[in-house]
Amino acid sequence: MRKNVGKIDRILRGAAAIIIILLFLTKAIEGQTAIIFGIVAIAMVVTSLTSFCPCYARLNINTSAKNNKTEN
Repeated sequence: MRKNVGKIDRILRGAAAIIIILLFLTKAIEGQTAIIFGIVAIAMVVTSLTSFCPCYARLNINTSAKNNKTEN
């Protein structure tokens, strides 16, 4: 797995996951919506921690500065 998620992207994904968790804890989202957003939050955390996004790989997107410099 080649890293394709950059630092800013990782921070934004982590922040979005935290917001989703806070919405769940404050009961702003409930039921099926909470489940769907929970799955999205888990995916965001995993991709943030691993610096790899399967969707980015399929779409040939790379926000990682380190990989961008080596490809030029």
